[in-house]
Amino acid sequence: MSNEEIKKFITGQVAEAIFVEGPQFLQVTVPSIKILPLAHELKSNENTAFDFLFCLTAVDWPEHMEVVYHLKSTRHHHQIAVKAKINTRENPEIESVCHIWRTAEMHEREAYDLFGITFLNHPDLRRLLLTDDWEGWPMRKDYDDPINMIEY
Repeated sequence: MSNEEIKKFITGQVAEAIFVEGPQFLQVTVPSIKILPLAHELKSNENTAFDFLFCLTAVDWPEHMEVVYHLKSTRHHHQIAVKAKINTRENPEIESVCHIWRTAEMHEREAYDLFGITFLNHPDLRRLLLTDDWEGWPMRKDYDDPINMIEY
């Protein structure tokens, strides 16, 4: 599919989608509430067939959080970055996509561990890199780093 065809497909799923033509691949931002049905359609539709989640990360913005899903179709060789906007920084949460892309399981744990984003219905959401008694979310811009390990 061309980028224009992918845009048309996604707009049919999420009317409020916002697109940016990136230097490497198409980027789309959607409300976090829409990520689960969109993810399902992006993977299961024969024309899109985004069967590989090769990266999931989070971004801390001043007013909101984002979860970014980098997807690839191994069948059609197209890629896309889907950004799910979480409208709050206080107790951010979003549905897990582990049951759609198995690779999401560890990526979501990492985003939880470092950004404090709760992935609802995740099968094993717990810290991945930090100790269980660690306080706070070290990749957030408002993280109070008592020993200056992280500088912004």
